[in-house]
This record gives sequence, C-alpha cells and structure tokens, in this order.
Amino acid sequence: QVQLVESGGGSVEAGGSLRISCSTSGNMYGHNYIGWFRQAPGKGREWLATISKEGCSTIYYADSVKARFTVSQDDHYRTRRAWYLKMHYLKPEDTAMYYCATKKYDGGWSQPDLYTTWGQGTRVTVSS
Repeated sequence: QVQLVESGGGSVEAGGSLRISCSTSGNMYGHNYIGWFRQAPGKGREWLATISKEGCSTIYYADSVKARFTVSQDDHYRTRRAWYLKMHYLKPEDTAMYYCATKKYDGGWSQPDLYTTWGQGTRVTVSS
C-alpha cells in the first residue's frame, strides 16, 4: 500500500519561496503520476501540477501557477521516492494546505477524483 507524506510547509512572507516535498513508501506500481493540489480555507481542492513518475518528460501545470511553481523529482531514478513542488514569488492567496496525490492513468490531470492516494497535506501560510 502506497503512503504519501508531504513536508516542508511553513510560514513565509509574500515574495518568498518555499519547497515542499512528497515522500512515498510502498509499492508504486500503478501509481504512475504524482499530482499536486492545494485547498484554501472554505474553498475546493485546486490542482496545481502533475508529473510522471518516470521522469520530467511529462509535466503539466495549471495556468494559474505555471509561471511561479515548479515540480521536480529525486534524481535517483531507481530509488526515486521523493517529488518536490518549488514555489516562488508567493502571495497571501497561496495560503492553503498543499497535498500530493497519485493516479494511474493519464489525462484528467485537474480532477481530484481521479487521484487514488493522497497525503495528509502540509500547510503553507503566506503573510503580506
């Protein structure tokens, strides 16, 4: 059973940067894509980006963040267990819980219901 653990959240001032991590354990067979989402208080879950487990050749970003957010992964292909979301020029409206999640099939990147396994989230707070 795959488990995902996000870490690296915290408080940052507007304009700052933060990198959050998604660490995985268990058999990743069938968990082919790692997606990043966030959920602000009182709002729905917002898709940010998705990367293929196999490499950076497949990366998709939401238009709202693609100029400021970057996804990457652990460089060790054979033992890859960590994925990252690097966020730059943070704004107060980026304040949210940030989640990683996995899905098996391609397509439907922005649809949370298509992601089968979720981490517990890490909180990011951006102050003005």
